[in-house]
Amino acid sequence: MTTTTLAYKDLERDAEGFLKRPEDWNEAVAEEIAREVGIETLTERHWQVVKFIRERFLTTGSAPSIRTLGKESSVPVKELYQLFPKGPAKLAARIGGIPKPKGCI
Repeated sequence: MTTTTLAYKDLERDAEGFLKRPEDWNEAVAEEIAREVGIETLTERHWQVVKFIRERFLTTGSAPSIRTLGKESSVPVKELYQLFPKGPAKLAARIGGIPKPKGCI
């Protein structure tokens, strides 16, 4: 676990860069994490996915699978891979300030 400064806040993160406390997240933090992973600008479609995955985690305690994410976020799986090229569920969760989804490597 490490502490880094994002959006003028000291945040605890795990070895892969996921926030340890989802309550520390805000949109400014999300934008900085997105830049870290190579997404320079979060578009409306990015935000739709990030907010969906975050809301699902906060209400159920777990992030949705990529299949569920594609079906229920109204963003098709093919587009998810275009938005988040290095693994949609993992990157959306990291940007959304939630733990890495189960099943992601």
